[in-house]
Amino acid sequence: MVKQVRVMRMSVEQPLWRALTGYRVLTMLYAVGLFATEYDEFDRPGIAIAYYIVLCVWTFATLPRVQNAAACTKRFLAVDLAIAVTGIVLTPLVVNDHHIDSGGPTLPSIWTAGSVLAFAIKGGWRWAALASTPVAAANLFERGHPARDTVHNVILVWVASIAIGYVVEVARASERTLARALEIEAATRERERLARDIHDSVLQVLAMVQRRGAVMGGEAAELGRMAGEQEVALRTLVSGGLTSVSRVSRDAAQGAVVHVVDDEPDDDGPLDLRALLAPYATAKVSLVEPGAPVPLPPPAARELAAAVGAALDNVHRHAGEHARAWILVEDEPDEVIVTVRDDGPGIPEGRLAQAEGEGRLGVALSIRGRLRELGGSAELISPPGQGTEVELKVPKVSRGKAGQR
Repeated sequence: MVKQVRVMRMSVEQPLWRALTGYRVLTMLYAVGLFATEYDEFDRPGIAIAYYIVLCVWTFATLPRVQNAAACTKRFLAVDLAIAVTGIVLTPLVVNDHHIDSGGPTLPSIWTAGSVLAFAIKGGWRWAALASTPVAAANLFERGHPARDTVHNVILVWVASIAIGYVVEVARASERTLARALEIEAATRERERLARDIHDSVLQVLAMVQRRGAVMGGEAAELGRMAGEQEVALRTLVSGGLTSVSRVSRDAAQGAVVHVVDDEPDDDGPLDLRALLAPYATAKVSLVEPGAPVPLPPPAARELAAAVGAALDNVHRHAGEHARAWILVEDEPDEVIVTVRDDGPGIPEGRLAQAEGEGRLGVALSIRGRLRELGGSAELISPPGQGTEVELKVPKVSRGKAGQR
């Protein structure tokens, strides 16, 4: 059966680009209409007519440029803004003094705002502030002095463009959050479906093989043991969910969900300790963890997981082939506590000091050394004949060298 794959594209930018396209055409016609109605106030109408021809040709020819963010390049934005500023600067050369003193419109009139808005939609509020500055300077130059209405218009365009740019940035962040939420929801549904299918078939078969092998003994017992380990590993995989992916847009205009790529390790964000400890769970190692994530700085999480691995290595080497181990994860307000316990014979009194004296520093370096660098501690309790318990404590704000990497 062929599965159908739906790709959801969410974008609040596309309507903004369409609105900007209509705005540019309408304001271009408005500027030409103003010129026609105030023709008598133009001392050099020929220059104005030449400018409006350029403005009309440019507006219609560049309509595809304002369809999306990819087509609206930096070079286009720079030329578009230059045409608007040129029209403002040319205004005193083509109109009479009465037109300027009465606060008459510039040659491009409100078409200029379209250029600034394109910057805002393309690059956010910083680009909007950058584009508004030369427009403000050109308007002040056109009037010759900072008149009240001119200053009012300049501030209005500046604030409005920055506000729109900020809204666009917030909308982009919201799109990414919504896309991630939908992705998690879809992964959760798929994980639940897989869990049901696997539980009804594969896990039950593996559990049956483990029980039958233990009863039959011999080679069948070994097969049952392997089946038990695979059952635990499969349960861990199902409970952990699908491989994390992030959706990256190569064209911002197409929305937050475009291509699927593998996540790269993020050394800046916290890691969930549970994910690092999950591979240690086997038929002979039980992992007990909180239901919520246990976040730690990446260096601290990796070092703590490595210390747990070193403790389990000691269990496998010294507690016997049939020993069982338990890993308990506790997420406290200020620290994370991981306890590794086994049901082996324990460590004879003085054995650790003797091992260190003989140069075997597995516990001292692999466990205590790692925790010391994190600003934590490792406590080992091993009454003879009662197994061994290793308690690892790591502060959530690492004070050691590992936290400074």
